[in-house]
Amino acid sequence: MPSRPPRTPSDGRPRPGRRPRRTPRALAATAALTVLLAGCAGSGGRAVQPAADAKPLTGGTIVYGHQQEPACVFGGWIEQAYLSTQVLDDLTSLDTDGRAVPWLAQSWQTSADGLTWTFDLKRGVEFTDGTPLTAAAVAYNVDYWMNGGNSTAQVWLGGYYESATALDDHTLQLHLSRPYPRLDVTLAQGYFGIQSQHALETRSAQENCEAPIGSGAFTVDHWDRGQEIVLLKNPDYTSWPANSQHAGPAYVDRIDWRFVSNPTTRVASLRAGETDAIYDVPAVDYAAVGADGFQELKHVTKGRPQQLSFNTVAGPFTDESVRKAFAYSLDRRKLVETIGQGVIPYEGNGAVSRSTPGYSQAAADTYDHDLPKAIALLEAAGWDAVDEEGYRTKDGKRLTVRLPYNSGTIIDADGAAILQGVQQEARAAGFEVDLIPVPPSGFFGGAYSKPAERDIAAGYWTSVTAGILYVNWRQNLEATPNYSNAAFYNDPVLEDLILQANSTADVDAQNALYGRAQEYIADHALSIGLFDRLSTLAVSPRLKGVWQENAQGGPVFHDAHFVD
Repeated sequence: MPSRPPRTPSDGRPRPGRRPRRTPRALAATAALTVLLAGCAGSGGRAVQPAADAKPLTGGTIVYGHQQEPACVFGGWIEQAYLSTQVLDDLTSLDTDGRAVPWLAQSWQTSADGLTWTFDLKRGVEFTDGTPLTAAAVAYNVDYWMNGGNSTAQVWLGGYYESATALDDHTLQLHLSRPYPRLDVTLAQGYFGIQSQHALETRSAQENCEAPIGSGAFTVDHWDRGQEIVLLKNPDYTSWPANSQHAGPAYVDRIDWRFVSNPTTRVASLRAGETDAIYDVPAVDYAAVGADGFQELKHVTKGRPQQLSFNTVAGPFTDESVRKAFAYSLDRRKLVETIGQGVIPYEGNGAVSRSTPGYSQAAADTYDHDLPKAIALLEAAGWDAVDEEGYRTKDGKRLTVRLPYNSGTIIDADGAAILQGVQQEARAAGFEVDLIPVPPSGFFGGAYSKPAERDIAAGYWTSVTAGILYVNWRQNLEATPNYSNAAFYNDPVLEDLILQANSTADVDAQNALYGRAQEYIADHALSIGLFDRLSTLAVSPRLKGVWQENAQGGPVFHDAHFVD
C-alpha cells in the first residue's frame, strides 16, 4: 500500500461553513430519501441564501460530488485533469480570451525559427515533498510524458518535441523539430501538470498514481476507492496562476471529492445539503436547480465535440455515399434540442466544437436532415431492397452498423438518450443501428477498438485549439501508428493541411487552414457532430469563489470559500 499523510483529526463538530460530515453510506440514504420526497413535493429543496452582508469564512470542508472515478489522479483523461489540477500546477494557464498567462512559468519566448521555446520559471516554488521546482525537474516531466507517463500529452507533442534542456535552475528550453506556435496555450491543459522529479524517481508507480506530488493548492490525503478522494490544503502554496482570484493558499482546509455516478443522486445530495457542489447537472434538472437558488456554471469545452466517426476501411461505411446517407437520415438538431432541453448545444461540425478557435460554420452546415436524399443515396449505392422489418439489404445482407459507446463515462445519460434517438432516426432510412453500451473497464481496455469490431465510434477530445485535428486525423501508419484516428482514415492531403496549420504563426492564416481541414472532413462525411461537450457545475449559495478553468472547464477550488 502507498504511504500517505495522516488524516486530519475530527472531533465530530460541524466544520466552519457547512454541516457535519456524513459517511458515503449516509449520503446515499439521505439522497434516496430526498428523491422520494422530491417526487411528492415538486422541485425539491430550495437553497438557503446567505445574508446580503455574509462574510467570507476561512477553513471548512467542501464536499464535492463528481460523477466518474478515474484509475489515477493524474493521466490523459479529462476527468483526471479536473482532479489533478487541484494538486499539480501547469506552466501556463488560460484567461477568458483563451490567451496563455503565467503559472509556473512567469514568462516565455520563442526563437525566430519557432523551434526553441525558453521558459523562465517562478522562484521559490517547492513541491509538497520539500524539493524545489527547477528547470531540470520540468524537463524530467516532459521526458516522462513522452516516454509513456501521459499518453495524451504524448500525442499532443509527438512529431514536434525533440528535447528539453535546463540552462540553469530557472530557465527551461524546449526544442522542437518543427514550429508549434500555440505551444504555450496547449500546455495549459491539465495533462501537462508538473510533478516532483524526486517523487517520480523514488516512489512506486502506484503511489504516484494515487497521490502524485505537485506544487498545487491541495495535496492528496487518501483515496477510498469507490467512494472519495480527500484533498488537504497546501498551507505553503505560493504558485497560483496569474488569473487566480486571490493570492495565497486556499481558503478551505479540505475537499471531500466524492464519486456519485447516479445523476439523480448527485442533484438530490446538493438539495439536501450533503454536497456543496456537484458536477454534470442533467439537462432535465438544470432549470429547476437554478430556480432553486443554486449557482450554475457551464463551460462548452473546446476541441472535438461529441460526434460520430465512420469506419472507412471495413464495413458499409467504406462507401462515402453510405456515410452521407447516414448523415442525411438524422435530424440531429431536433434530437439534441429535444433531449438537451436548451442546455446541451447542438453541434453539426464533427471535427471541432463551436467554442474552438478556427471553427468552421460551413463544415457544421454540410448535412441537414433530408430523408429522401438519404434513401436515394442508399439505393444508388446498391442498398435498394427492403426486408420485412423495413431495413435495407444488399445481396441479401441487411444494412446493420455497430455503434459501441463508453457508457457512463465518455457518454453520460443525456448522451445515451441522444444515441438512442440516432438509432431511431437512422431506421427510417433503413439502417439497423446496433447500439452497444460498453463499461469503462472494457472500453479503456481496448474493446471495440479495431476496424472489424465497429462501424461507428462515438466520443470527444478536449483541446484548446483546432490543433486537435492533428491528434484525431494524423494518418495511422505502421511506422507511426495513431490510435486516436477513430475513422481509420489515412489521407496525406488532409494531414498536410493540418500540419501546415499547426506550424503557421499568424492566427488568422492558421485558422483558415484549420477551417479547410474541417470542411474536407465534412465533404467526405468522415465524421458528423452531435452536440458540444459541456462541463457543468451546480454550487450551493453558501460556497463562493468556485470557477471553471478556461482550458477544459474543470472546477477551481483554490479561491472557493464559505460565507455565513
